[in-house]
Amino acid sequence: MLWKCKDKSIEYGEKVLIMGIVNVTPDSFSDGGDHFSPEDAVNCALELVKDGADMIDIGAQSTRPGHIPVSDIEEWQRLEPVLTALKGKLSVPISVDTYYPLVAENALKIGVDIINDVSGVISREMAQIVKNEGAGWIIMHNGPATPAQIKEFFEKSIEECTALGIEKSQLCLDMGIGFGKDYDENMTLLTNVCEYKIDGYPLLLGTSRKRVIGQGSEQENPKERVYGNIAADTAAIFGGVDIIRIHDVKNEKQGILMAQNMKKYVRL
Repeated sequence: MLWKCKDKSIEYGEKVLIMGIVNVTPDSFSDGGDHFSPEDAVNCALELVKDGADMIDIGAQSTRPGHIPVSDIEEWQRLEPVLTALKGKLSVPISVDTYYPLVAENALKIGVDIINDVSGVISREMAQIVKNEGAGWIIMHNGPATPAQIKEFFEKSIEECTALGIEKSQLCLDMGIGFGKDYDENMTLLTNVCEYKIDGYPLLLGTSRKRVIGQGSEQENPKERVYGNIAADTAAIFGGVDIIRIHDVKNEKQGILMAQNMKKYVRL
């Protein structure tokens, strides 16, 4: 199966793909400031690909609980030097984590392939930009939800996107772990992926270093949650997740590969 992202076609389904995270922010919950300078962000992206990332997701605004939003202008000012410096240096698709149409349009014109939209709504303006550029679009649920509500959201979002001229092959779905959901809701979604996965659409999981992993693994330090993350990845992979968005590609890749290979031996 193929996910169309501008002139790139990302094959998914046969193996679990890894999306490496680059945060160009001073205040992200787990690594704020680590890669805030353009040089550090570029080096991080290159290292993640070296470690095995199949795609890179770059964000310039923290979405942690209680974050203070930055304007679209400031977000673009953080992103532009990084994207410019990376141009021609990465062989893998690049995603930008934004819900601002201005940022999305500028990023796509500079060479980005995917818009990772955490807004939880289908914006007509964003849809038009995605359609014009033929980009990949990650649609994420934002707010409290059960598996049934996630599936309903996905189905409704697909209908809205289709009506706005977005091709099915451009869409990727994300259940939005940690976005407005409590511990029980997050854990239920992680362990019941098969209830809301929709055939024909790649499903992305983003739990890396999040609070639910800290609570479940009793690990307070976000940067030390790699083992808890591998456990969560494994449950989600058995449920049918196609793409996993993570900070620590080098270490978590091993767990992802093991879970993927174990899944082949599950007796249905």
